[in-house]
Amino acid sequence: MPVSFKVASYNIHKGVGTDRKRDPARILRVLQEVDADIVCLQEADLRFGTRASVLPRFLIESHTDYVPVPLDVQHDSMGWHGNAILAKAGIAVESHDIIHIPCLEPRGVVTATLGVGGASISVFGMHLDLSGLWRVRQARAIAALADAARACCPVALMGDLNEWRANSGCFREFAKHFTVLDPGPSFHSRRPVGRLDRIMHCGGLSVQDCGVHRSALAAAASDHLPVWAQFTAG
Repeated sequence: MPVSFKVASYNIHKGVGTDRKRDPARILRVLQEVDADIVCLQEADLRFGTRASVLPRFLIESHTDYVPVPLDVQHDSMGWHGNAILAKAGIAVESHDIIHIPCLEPRGVVTATLGVGGASISVFGMHLDLSGLWRVRQARAIAALADAARACCPVALMGDLNEWRANSGCFREFAKHFTVLDPGPSFHSRRPVGRLDRIMHCGGLSVQDCGVHRSALAAAASDHLPVWAQFTAG
């Protein structure tokens, strides 16, 4: 029996909206609007100090039906270099890991294998470098790891790729192994022109639809809009 599920990627800008106010509850309301089964977040931790999570666990659990994937990185943080994964309650976390990648700035990748409706799905969440040269190196390393992972189950990758060009080396590296979706422009949220946020998938997943979540709340909550994709596995 085919399994249908929805994923989303969202750079939450450390919870600071276009009104310059930090409002974690507003981010959670946007996630409720999107209503994805699996969400990869970027800039989910504070940059300085303890690097605590922008979205406190008690707030997530009291305001949504999401559960953070436990990355076991550090106290008070649910992310790795700002990357985090949320899954709807009832989705089994079969495994999880953090990945070191070549970087100029502090960057990392998070990954988890999740049980969705009886199917195992491997998810990779990322936020790539501002430098084009480093983006290519990072994409090459991530694509190789994700390609190896699809020997066990279907793979979806998503995140803020920080790529403005339509046919860059970054996209070419991912496209060697995966289909790169173009949900649409997601940055800047008030007047989106940049297609920086992307979702990619292997041949084991069929995409039913994809897009950018646009709402008045999302336009105010972060400088990025969430992107999403509906998949079928099996």
